[in-house]
Amino acid sequence: MIILASASPRRQELLKLIFDDFAIEPADIDETVRKSIDLEQYPEYLALKKSRYVAEKHPVDDVVIGCDTGVFINDIMLGKPKDKEQAKEMLKILSGRTHKVITGCSIFYKGHNISFSEVTEVEFYHLTESDIDEYIATGEPMDKSGAYGIQGKGALLVKKIKGDYYNVVGLPVGALKQKLKMFL
Repeated sequence: MIILASASPRRQELLKLIFDDFAIEPADIDETVRKSIDLEQYPEYLALKKSRYVAEKHPVDDVVIGCDTGVFINDIMLGKPKDKEQAKEMLKILSGRTHKVITGCSIFYKGHNISFSEVTEVEFYHLTESDIDEYIATGEPMDKSGAYGIQGKGALLVKKIKGDYYNVVGLPVGALKQKLKMFL
């Protein structure tokens, strides 16, 4: 059985590009990261924690995939905004600049694990106050790291990307498929 250790509807949809059938079992874990972990390694570290937690509850011949995505700029990580004001601040920070989207993935199968990170650079247009307010009014930014979703109206904020588009959505399907070949 293939198990996705994530509640993200975006990841579930993207995993369908690789597998027709899989189970969904979100990992209910403490997402605290040890201070010794490098900031840009947080997503991979959390992906490993999630996949390990779920894998420990299943037979070893199940494939468990855990993922976590972060938005990084100026040595800070932008998570999901707590409210509209925080979303506005995040979008102001990203305006007219390039940031990194890093998705960490971890796969457990038959007692073995492989974890990796995929990095995509995203450049935003210069956003006016009006651009930001209009986007926030859609409600779209509230459940997304960095306060935007490239697969929705957030695409209107993006000038260009360098790397895997699907990584920005939350699951680097090409890289994941290649890593899965090592196990399956």
